[in-house]
Amino acid sequence: MSRTRCDRTPAWAALQAAFNTSGRTFDARVALAHEPNRFEALSQQAPHVFADLSKNLVDAPTEQLLLDLAQQCGLAQHREALFAGEAINNTEQRAVMHWLLRTPVAAAGAVGANPALAALAPELSQVHATLDAMLAYADTVRADASITDVVNIGIGGSDLGPQMAVLALDAFAVKGKRFHFVSNVDGHELDRVLQSVRPQSTLFLIASKTFTTIETMTNAVSAKAWFETQGGTDTARHFAALTTNVAAAQAFGISTTFGFWDWVGGRYSLWSAIGLPLAIAIGGAGFREFLAGAHDMDEHFRTAQLPSNLPVRLGLLDVWYRNFHGFGSRSIAPYHSALRRLPAYLQQLEMESNGKRVDASGASLPFATSPVLWGEPGTNGQHAYFQMLHQGTDVVPVEFVAVKTARHSLPGHHTLLLANVLAQAQALLLGQADAGGHKHFSGNRPSTFFLLDDLTPTSLGALIALQEHRVFVSGSLWGINSFDQWGVELGKVLAKDVQARLLSGHTEGLDASSAGLLRLLRPA
Repeated sequence: MSRTRCDRTPAWAALQAAFNTSGRTFDARVALAHEPNRFEALSQQAPHVFADLSKNLVDAPTEQLLLDLAQQCGLAQHREALFAGEAINNTEQRAVMHWLLRTPVAAAGAVGANPALAALAPELSQVHATLDAMLAYADTVRADASITDVVNIGIGGSDLGPQMAVLALDAFAVKGKRFHFVSNVDGHELDRVLQSVRPQSTLFLIASKTFTTIETMTNAVSAKAWFETQGGTDTARHFAALTTNVAAAQAFGISTTFGFWDWVGGRYSLWSAIGLPLAIAIGGAGFREFLAGAHDMDEHFRTAQLPSNLPVRLGLLDVWYRNFHGFGSRSIAPYHSALRRLPAYLQQLEMESNGKRVDASGASLPFATSPVLWGEPGTNGQHAYFQMLHQGTDVVPVEFVAVKTARHSLPGHHTLLLANVLAQAQALLLGQADAGGHKHFSGNRPSTFFLLDDLTPTSLGALIALQEHRVFVSGSLWGINSFDQWGVELGKVLAKDVQARLLSGHTEGLDASSAGLLRLLRPA
């Protein structure tokens, strides 16, 4: 596999020239008014997700230059390496195969199937053996009326993914069970949950690949102590572990464990045993539909030609905005309350993947990488930060997510919700003139519109996989390794030293600021 960093290609220079000539002043309003086929050309139905890109600051010649960039960077070859199970996570010498977690057994013999599946048959067999066991356990818990509360204890990808998905698919969740998620080592979070549950009716899921994650294990130990203090007896029945460290889980008193593999990164692990809370909520059949939606998007990304490949088009647009327009952030606005944790989930997915300052070889990058992702569900966001989106000094591309079908029967609500999302996208585009200035909206502020016919396990799976592959595309062009996360480690290492110092009061060797704060934080 040969990769060329984006700034070392002829297309990069051509894109800079195009931006200086016309891209800087491009007006999407003019383009929509004078290009009769713009909506059709810049919108696309991908598996289970429709996307309208026509309000973005891009035209056909620019899209072609971006496609030239992708070709010159070796994106197609990098994509093939991903789906071949090659060790594209070069700093850890690991394959990146979260896509295998949602590959059905039948795919290996299907027409046009991924040719690498034959060589990956042992891994695929292990995936489905674990999946079958996990889903059987999930359905057993789901049917057990004596379990009324499920508490997932994890952090990062072991929390954000299942929490987001359980909330998103609440309409499909089993009745009579409550789902709680504890991630923060701040004891207030666990304490709040423990005050609302009873030991005899609660199942605790401890989600940690190594069973050593400090925040997770601190919460797990406290949960177990509470369980025993409150009269809980049968730890083996009321605790399960999502881990590869079976010995440590057994020493903790847990006999039910479900593992996963080194080629599954934390932020890509929702499809693995980490998804157990979701499987309990929506059932084994629902979880398989969730995997199937993601697999449909995988196949689209793997097989579609670059010009008609939605994850590719989105990733190329991200590069165009970050490196040429200089847009430093992107706002996610899901107009569905069940998707309220989607912005937080996408923050980790993109910022932990592509928040890098060196390329895959360790060389410093002379250009920007991941934007800041942020957002809230509509219509709440309209009454909070949309003021800045419309009239602020920074241009922030916005991505709207709308769902055509409501799963409630309250009259008028969904029509009003859809009217708002359409109007906000329109207002960002059109703007409004005001000579006095205070009511002036510059307009021509870009947005992308994602539309799902319905929010189901299948469509949610496809939407998440779409975002995963889009992040892969931009990271591939930037020449970085999107699958390590060394940036989270330094603070964790230093915290161990600081924890000891908080107990001892020793400040020798600390900088003056840290020493001063430590003295203030120690109890009198």
